[in-house]
Amino acid sequence: MSTTATRTTRETPPPRAGKRVGHRERAQRREAVALVIPALLPIIIFSVIPLVSGVALGFTDTTLKRNAEINFIGFGNFIELFGDHRFWGSFGIGIVWAGAVALLTLVSAMGLALLLNSDLRLKGLTRVLALIPWAMPPVVTAIVWRMIYNPNSGPLNGALQTVGIPGANWLGDFSTALPAVIVVGVWAGIPQTTVLLLAGMQSISTEQQEAAAVDGAGVFRRFWHVTLPALRPIVLAVTALDFIWQFNSFGLIYVLTEGGPGGRTMIPPLFTYLEAFRNREIGYASAMGDVLVIAILLTLSLYLINQFRQAKGARP
Repeated sequence: MSTTATRTTRETPPPRAGKRVGHRERAQRREAVALVIPALLPIIIFSVIPLVSGVALGFTDTTLKRNAEINFIGFGNFIELFGDHRFWGSFGIGIVWAGAVALLTLVSAMGLALLLNSDLRLKGLTRVLALIPWAMPPVVTAIVWRMIYNPNSGPLNGALQTVGIPGANWLGDFSTALPAVIVVGVWAGIPQTTVLLLAGMQSISTEQQEAAAVDGAGVFRRFWHVTLPALRPIVLAVTALDFIWQFNSFGLIYVLTEGGPGGRTMIPPLFTYLEAFRNREIGYASAMGDVLVIAILLTLSLYLINQFRQAKGARP
């Protein structure tokens, strides 16, 4: 009997390796979840919950009036918003503002990145100076540019008058307010785009540039046929994200013009803010915010679909 027990003990198979691996993978997943939760909690508390609350308020008649009742009105705010020409006018201005800033920032940052990628003297100092706008908060940037644009004592008008060109009320004139604000947006956005493009340029192998130069390609042809195709993913990502970022911008234009003159620089986030806290129509303003969220999600979806198609086409 003892012989049988000994034989049974010897013939007992060892634990399966698959079970050990599965247990290890589950333990690693639990550790990963435990590490991710502290990072997710602030996002859920300060981003997801306010977003969901804001979307829900768009279906109510919430106001900032004292002792006001909150009633669910369904799509009432959205029906009213559909015929609000002021909001759709600000929507068009926001598209012009975001598109112009994104494209001009890309062109300017591309030139600056090419310059910084070349063999310049004092290259390190030049890069630091190029990043100065990035170190300034948007409110400080807007205050500085308001001083520059000041029609009476601003240095811009003073410089123009010294060469015989009459100055202008840059932020107060209907024809110059939006272009002047776009210039500030481009100036503030150049550093970040420059850093990303410069990083992409430095990842391009020098062998490609040298081979193109040996084949007789000039500077422009090397940029067009070597540098630009290599930077295409970065260019698309930066332009799309910069458009979304600028379309959602608020502080810069609010400090510069508060949407004036005559609503010429009234972009949707600023219009929504004034509707909520000046007119105290929280529900109606939340409906505007819901429309902006949908527009941004559609823009982001188009970008992601394009990236997915490119990745799918690049597969062997």
